[in-house]
Parts: sequence; C-alpha cells; structure tokens
Amino acid sequence: MTAPGVVYLVGAGPGDPGLLTLRGGELLVTCDAVVYDALANPALLALASVGEREAPVEMHDVGKRGGAFDSARQDEINALLVQLATEGKRVVRLKGGDPLVFGRGSEEAQALAAAGVRFEIVPGVTAGIAAPTYAGIPVTHRGLATSVTFVTGHEDPTKDANSVDWSALARAGGTIVLYMGVKTLPRTAAALIAGGMPADTPAAAVEWGTYPRQRVVTATLSGLSDAMRREGLGAPVITIIGPVVSLRGEIGWFDRRPLFGKRIVVTRARSQAASLSERLAALGAEVIEMPATRIERADPEPLRAAVGRISEYGWVVFTSQNAVRMFWDALRADSRDSRALAAAKIAAVGPTTASALLDRGLAVDVAPDRFVAEALLDELRLRGDMRGARVLYVAAEDARETLRDGLDELGATVDRVVAYRSVPDGAGAAQLRERLLDDGAELVTFTSASSVNAFVSAVGADAARRVPAASIGPITADAARAAGLDVVVEAAESTISGLADAIAAHFANAPAPI
Repeated sequence: MTAPGVVYLVGAGPGDPGLLTLRGGELLVTCDAVVYDALANPALLALASVGEREAPVEMHDVGKRGGAFDSARQDEINALLVQLATEGKRVVRLKGGDPLVFGRGSEEAQALAAAGVRFEIVPGVTAGIAAPTYAGIPVTHRGLATSVTFVTGHEDPTKDANSVDWSALARAGGTIVLYMGVKTLPRTAAALIAGGMPADTPAAAVEWGTYPRQRVVTATLSGLSDAMRREGLGAPVITIIGPVVSLRGEIGWFDRRPLFGKRIVVTRARSQAASLSERLAALGAEVIEMPATRIERADPEPLRAAVGRISEYGWVVFTSQNAVRMFWDALRADSRDSRALAAAKIAAVGPTTASALLDRGLAVDVAPDRFVAEALLDELRLRGDMRGARVLYVAAEDARETLRDGLDELGATVDRVVAYRSVPDGAGAAQLRERLLDDGAELVTFTSASSVNAFVSAVGADAARRVPAASIGPITADAARAAGLDVVVEAAESTISGLADAIAAHFANAPAPI
C-alpha cells in the first residue's frame, strides 16, 4: 500500500541560499513539513513560511552534524519521514549539499521505498564542488588536473578495515577533495605521502564554504594540519589537495568582495528588507536582518474617501513606495485604475517612489534631484502654479510636517491623508541584542527615522550605541545622532542602491587594521 503523502529528498547546497535549485525552492514554498539537518541555512527554512497556507509548516530539526549527542539516529529520521508521509503530508527532507554525496540520502530512499512511500530526489550543489569554487580553486584545470576524487575524511588510514586505497590515490594524480576530515587529516596526509605523493603538494582547507564567514587556509600537504590549527579552523571543512590549489591566488573572488567579513545589521521594515540585504550580501557582507519596524495600514476610510473624490485634486504627492502601494490598493478597491488620475499632476520624492508609480502606469511630473521634502518644495516653487491648487498628500502617520507646511505657504489647499504607520517590530530583538553585545557588528543601517527609534527601543541604548550607523539620508542621520549613535555613513543619494554604494565606499576607504 502506498502512503498518501510524498517525501522530497532535497539537496540544500553547501550554505549560500542562492545555490538552492529552483526545484528545491518550489518545494519549500509548497510543502507541509520540513525535516532538516543542522547545517541547513536558516534563510532556506524561511522559504517554508512564504505565501498563504491553511496551517503552519511543521519544522523538524534532526541535527545530523558530526555525530553530535543531540542528533537523531538515522533509523529515527527514516521513521519520521515515513510517519509524516503516512499522515498525507508533502515533506521536504532538506539535506546539506547533495543528498547522494556522503549524505545518506540513498539510505533514506531505501527506507521510503520499503515503506511504500512516494519520493523524489532533488540534486543539490555538493560542498566538494562549491567550497573550492568559492575559494577560487577549480577541482579540474587543463594542464594541472584532469580528474577529481571525492573521499570522506571519516576514513581513518590507520584502520585495517579502511576501504580507501590511499597509496593508489597518491599515485593517481588529479585533485583529491576530502569531506569532514579535520580530525583524521594528519593521518590522511601521512598515508598519501607514504604512498608517493610529494609532501609539498599544494593543499587548502575551506571552513564554512560559501558562507559569509568562510575562511581559507593554504599550505603544503605536510603542513596543512598545523596551519589549520594555528588559524583555529574547525568543522565544517572541505580539504582540497593537488596542484589546482595554486590557482587560488589568481582566481580567488568570494573573499575579495568589498564587504567580505563585514557583519551588517539591516533594520528596514520586514516587507522591504530583502532589497538592501541582497545588495549588501552580493558585496560580501554577512547580513543580520532585524526589522526594527513593520508597515501597518492606518484607518482606510480617509484614503477611501479621498480616492472617491480624486477628480477634485490637481496634484497628488507621494513620498514613499508604501504610500504608493496603499493608494493603489484603495484605487483598485474602488474599481479604478491609473486613468482616474489623468487630469492630475503627480509629484514624488525619490526614484524609488517614482518607479513604484511607473510600475502602475503613472509617470511623475515632478521628482527632485535630492530626495527630501525640502527639495520637492523647491521644485514645486519654481513651477509657479501651486497657488489655489488642491493637493492630495498621501503620507505616513509620523511624516514630518515640512511638506504640508511648505505647500500651505505656496498657496495650495492640502488634504494630508494618513495611509500607514511604521510600528516597532520587536521579533528577535533579545537575540539580536545578545549577539550585538557578544559579537558586535561593523555597521547598522537605517532607512528612516522611525527605524532608528524602533531599533534603539528594541535592543537598548547601550547595545545600539556600540555599533556605527549608516543612514540613507540627512533626516535619518539627524535622528540617529539625536539617539546618540555614531553616524559614519550617509548616502549621497537617498536610495537603497545609494546606501549600499556608500557603505562599500566607506569600507574601501577605511584604514586597514593593524
């Protein structure tokens, strides 16, 4: 009899969430349960919470790291997979790297087949390929290595029952990649040297390969263990042995990105954090997301009423993409679209806001070069057509009065409608505070004054003031300084890309540590 559910044995890749396959991502978004190992990146687990579901996804942590005492036994994992499938669930068994490369995925498949459970195996990027690549070491290279051998480092060369012919490997040439072999490396190196491999063969160890905390140590085969000990490298480690290691100095790339090794806290609202996080991560940073605020809709009635009389307005002014989104939702709820604003002129503060409008078929008439309310007022003042104009200003609850007061001075009649508010989002604040106090961070980013206040409130003034700040613009920078923070970066262009560029420039110009 076949169980009503199905199990997907999914390769999670070595760590970088960008290396998850499209198929793996689709399954995480649609599954009912996830059974994951200790090395699964939390960013992948977060995919299981994406989208609307009838019930929360079941999360089952089964350890499986180096035989730790709290790891589930393999037979217990097999039984759990069968049980979940028998309950009719779509189960993702998330396994580090590739399920069938030293991952015991084939054993789990055997157990599922014996129990009559439907299953699918989704390959993943194995660490033995990815970690060397991220270290700038190709496992094959014309003229240096035409073959590669993957070996589990758990094989002890001194044991009689050892299934690896180390002498044959030593004579075969090519590249040897060892998985999980930190403790046995001295004996493995000795066995290879005894088998005829030169002691000065280039070798490298990659710790936490593909993660922002990746570290690489290079040495000779005979000296690699001592070099790892001096640098304090520990599991998880991939070891590469062979002439290809010499290419790292020429084609290394991952740890040469401008923000590599920098830990940066992103406090942007949860719904908008991804864009900044992705840009910083692409530059090499280790990003810690702690959304200090979340966007909450205000009473919808005032905006609904304003949309109902939209033909009365000569101007509509937006200062954020959140305002655009709220306005558009109200417009669509009233069965209208961009044609409703055909007779109105539109002003926006900043290219992000203008882009959000253009995505909805609305081209702006006025957008200043500087992305602050004062600059927008300067542009409108030059037009000379604001006196007597009726203006709809879609705003946040805590928006400064600068724009409204300035429009009043220009002779406009302004209806300021509050569409949303930023409220503190304290989820994970205690953990972040502890991490900041213990490990620190090189920078914390702010994209609004409200995010500054919420961050300080969430983690406490002491922890907040320990981390230098990066601001998206002058208003936010003023709020950070008022809170006692040290603002070391202020974007020249008040956009997410401008902030990311300013951060990269800051660290590029920073003096090297002594």
